[in-house]
Amino acid sequence: MEFQTLIRTRRTIRKFEQNPVSKEQLHRYIDAARLAPSAANLQPLKYVSVSSPEVCEKLFFLTRWAGYLEDYTPKDGERPTAYIAVCADLNIRKNGYEFDAGAAATHIILSALSDGIGACWMGAIDYEKIPKLLGLDENLKLLYVIALGYPKESPSEVEMEDENVKYFIGEDGTLRVPKRSLDEVIIKSL
Repeated sequence: MEFQTLIRTRRTIRKFEQNPVSKEQLHRYIDAARLAPSAANLQPLKYVSVSSPEVCEKLFFLTRWAGYLEDYTPKDGERPTAYIAVCADLNIRKNGYEFDAGAAATHIILSALSDGIGACWMGAIDYEKIPKLLGLDENLKLLYVIALGYPKESPSEVEMEDENVKYFIGEDGTLRVPKRSLDEVIIKSL
């Protein structure tokens, strides 16, 4: 897929087909994350790939979905089939890894989308229980979990009205995601 098309079509996916995402695919996405920019080139990020159905099931119940919508949590037959946990290795860097994590997560999501895999970058997660489930060492701080799978929905962008940022279900049943216009976000062109 052409890069600008990737950018324009990337949307958060919360409903997934139940086709598996392979360990090899997940490792390719982590490889893309590994190549993302890193402050001072310290490269403090580490990853856990999850494709085991048993671990995916347990991890699912430690996440929260679509805060703006009532009951938009994926149901049986709609749940992610894989996850990537993004962690900071505090032995490498104690703070300042947030920029690295944002770039890495973006690389994961766009790399996955180029394969037709949808993603949900999640911060509404159980930061106490997930590290235990994944067997993370004390020096690894969980930052995000990225849920992955083949999309079962096709959210679309709509122009934001009246500063309302809340995504919603349109009359046709499609998830709509308000975005500010280009004119609104460019404050100057010098």
